[in-house]
Amino acid sequence: MAEEEGLLLASSPNRSSLSSSLLSEISNASTKPFVLAFIVGSCGAFAFGCTIGYSAPTQSSIMKDLNLSIADVIFTIWIDTDGRVNPWSINLWETILITNILFIIGWFAIAMAKGVWLLDLGRLLQGISIGISAYLGPVYITEIAPRNLRGAVSSLAQLFAGVGISVFYVLGTVVAWRDLAILGSIPSLMVLPLLFFIPESPRWLAKVGREWEVKAVLLSLRGATSDVSDEAAEILEYTEHVKQQQDVDDGGFFKLFQRKYAFSLTIGVVLIALPQLGGLNGYSFYTDSIFTSTGVSSHFGFISTSVVQMFGGILGTVLVDVSGRRFSSWNVLGLSCHSHFILLEGNENHCWETGTPVLALTSVMVYFASYGSGMGTIPWIIASEIYPVDVKGAAGTMCNLVSSISSWLVAYSFSFLLQWSSTGTFLMFATVTGLGFVFIAKLVPETKGKSLEEIQSLFTDPPEDSTIF
Repeated sequence: MAEEEGLLLASSPNRSSLSSSLLSEISNASTKPFVLAFIVGSCGAFAFGCTIGYSAPTQSSIMKDLNLSIADVIFTIWIDTDGRVNPWSINLWETILITNILFIIGWFAIAMAKGVWLLDLGRLLQGISIGISAYLGPVYITEIAPRNLRGAVSSLAQLFAGVGISVFYVLGTVVAWRDLAILGSIPSLMVLPLLFFIPESPRWLAKVGREWEVKAVLLSLRGATSDVSDEAAEILEYTEHVKQQQDVDDGGFFKLFQRKYAFSLTIGVVLIALPQLGGLNGYSFYTDSIFTSTGVSSHFGFISTSVVQMFGGILGTVLVDVSGRRFSSWNVLGLSCHSHFILLEGNENHCWETGTPVLALTSVMVYFASYGSGMGTIPWIIASEIYPVDVKGAAGTMCNLVSSISSWLVAYSFSFLLQWSSTGTFLMFATVTGLGFVFIAKLVPETKGKSLEEIQSLFTDPPEDSTIF
């Protein structure tokens, strides 16, 4: 039934009216604190995208200027994916402050690099920042957004990660790599003064015992004339329920491995790993190599994929709260899988040897269209929705660890896999995305239109005491 409903909504002739209604609801919810919080979340996602998009257009220039080997570049890319931290142990203001300072130092270290060690240090600091902000940003946005707009607002904020990648792909064709690193620090510099004006998450306030502030924060987010009594009561009631369960059995980090969290943990880590094991870092970090080896103009290729990715992101933002998370995920995984098979067809028919670059460009464009449409955002949105406050930090650490390991595996092995067999490489990626399609269809529930408390109760109630081990 859920699948049929999603299909009907997606194919309905009233899509324009649904989109207009969505924009109207976003306009009504646009209070000053909410807009400022959205800007901070968007700048964080944009900084994330700039970091990811930096490597591909600058790789050859950095190797030439610093006299680096392929091994040096691969190691630099690897440490950029390493270093994941629990973002839920301190408050939002301190966490965002730390991550943006690390981003700024990392960019300036890269800009001033005279050898590989400073370049590695800069990318390591960025990797730590990405590890924190990749989970913190979606969690914060989902916890302050109204339930009927949560998917659209979260997706819109995360869309800026794709915009960051696209902008750096384009700028990388005309700006020197040191200057591009300086430009990368701008989003983080913009965030710092805004930190003094954004509200804390009402759910985080409830978790740390500041219940009296929950309603006031909700009123600032929803508007002074809004009735937030029911929303505040639901947050406080569910937080109290979670605290009572925590008092009964507080296992710290390992509490996450209780049986009642097994389903949500499985869904979270699989969804987070899917884009990585489906070839994300292979495409992101080595796009220039793919274009060069297949005869595509790097400048034309980067600009084309950037445009496609941004349009895909806009489409994904509209669809995520109209057709739902699952339907959008199926579409983007289908596009991703299709892109791999385009490359497979090109290899099997020896199109590259005859100097035909069309299939290579098409496959990369299709892949980044799928990424922009939601493959890069929906997994983090769902992961930010399904965990209750008592295990949110542990779950974030686990999701980030899985993302780190899977992204490292692809980033480190991609060049070697292509040398071994380009057909085999993209066949593996296609297999992963195909399995992901089945996993989402069979196991992932729809979270559209539900409050966070309803979603989390769906996954964890009734409570059970036994563990997976």
